[in-house]
Amino acid sequence: MTAITKLSTNILKGLSSIIGDSVLTGSEIGRTLTECNIPDIEPGITKRHRLFIALNEKQNRDGCANNVLAYIQKVMDPVNYLDNKDIFYNIKQKINEILAFIGLQLRDDGKFSTSEKVNTISDAQARASYLRKKFLDRDVHLEVLKFCKSELLEDNYFHAVFETTKSVADKIREKTGLTSDGADLIDNAFGLGKRNQPKLAINTLQTETDYSEHKGFTNLLKGFFGMFRNTTAHAPKIKWEIKEDDAIDILTLASCLHRRLDNTYLTGF
Repeated sequence: MTAITKLSTNILKGLSSIIGDSVLTGSEIGRTLTECNIPDIEPGITKRHRLFIALNEKQNRDGCANNVLAYIQKVMDPVNYLDNKDIFYNIKQKINEILAFIGLQLRDDGKFSTSEKVNTISDAQARASYLRKKFLDRDVHLEVLKFCKSELLEDNYFHAVFETTKSVADKIREKTGLTSDGADLIDNAFGLGKRNQPKLAINTLQTETDYSEHKGFTNLLKGFFGMFRNTTAHAPKIKWEIKEDDAIDILTLASCLHRRLDNTYLTGF
């Protein structure tokens, strides 16, 4: 394996702070260092300093950063975050903001890959936000951006889609006071029922055309949740790839749904 240049003191301190403050408990630090054959030199001090000293000593002994990066990969293994996806993506973003300055990035699979090296904070922010700009250029609904801002900045299409579908459900619950989810939520909110009148309507329901539009929107919502929310909630990311063009189309559809929901009204039933 090619030797990776030792990380600078500032880079290593930044990474140690992120992991020590936000990821591992003291006992987990000891366990993971042992599992990676890295001596835990000063176990009694604060977590961030404890990690920095151990990792810095390891790369100095090795003459390279390979084992240090292997340790970070172990800590950031996605399997460890199956029940805490938001934490994983939040920590990954923070790590990548630091790694951008040495031309590395941590991927969604917990592995490292090379990237274009940046030299300033503004460069790093500009590169991270290019996808967000695409959506702003499309005038995507602000609710879409609000619910997946951090994921968009990291170009994490899979998680961005999942967060956006949740934003649509959240708006329906806010407008109706319902607490259900998925297809049940849509049926409870938009179903016509015995009185042929929904709880939430997208138009005045005065003509057959109005009813057809309402039913079509209801089916569109069900399809949206069925294809994108349910899939991203249950399928591993590695088995359900979302490419950039797909993400743009899906989030644009979510934007359309939000705009129509903005104009719905409670019927009193």
